[in-house]
This record gives sequence, structure tokens and C-alpha cells, in this order.
Amino acid sequence: MTMDKRGPRGQGGRGGRGGKAAAKKGGRAKSRFLFRRRKFCKFCEEKVEYIDYKDVRLLQGFIPERSKILPRRISGTCSTHQRGLMKAIKRARNIALVSFTSE
Repeated sequence: MTMDKRGPRGQGGRGGRGGKAAAKKGGRAKSRFLFRRRKFCKFCEEKVEYIDYKDVRLLQGFIPERSKILPRRISGTCSTHQRGLMKAIKRARNIALVSFTSE
């Protein structure tokens, strides 16, 4: 085993499959053909300025079974409405309208 600038095995990068071997296996080639619908902010579309913490039915849609707040990349909300949504969920949890845990 020879040691050179690229590491103990003579491979560049941080390890794992890389380069031509991964390309031959079709690592990223398949993801090019998947079509994802563009996510949009539900609150911007309805022109909501304030997200009410007392509207439990609305807030439940952004809390899955594990009782975590859905991130923007999954829910599709914009940053301003995501901050308001987070604040509303936390307020609703503090006055026991929404549970902190799933059970």
C-alpha cells in the first residue's frame, strides 16, 4: 500500500463511490427523468397575513404523527409564512390546543 497526496488508497475525494463507477451504475441518471411539481405557498395563494394559533385544524396539517413541525422543503410554504406557522404552532402547544407529542 503506497501513500501519496490523495490518501492511503490513492483515491481522490472523501470516499464512497465516485467518478465513473457511480455514473455507470446510473446513480444520478435516473433522477433527471423524475418530474416534481413545483411547491407553492398555500398561505400566499390565499393571501393570508396572520396565521391564527386558535385554528387547530389548519395547524394539524403541518404536524405529522411524530409531532414535529414540517420543514419548508416538504410543506412548500414561503419563509415568512413558515416563521408565522412555527410561532402559531408553538403558541397552540403552550395553551394545550395542540399536543407536544404523538401520544
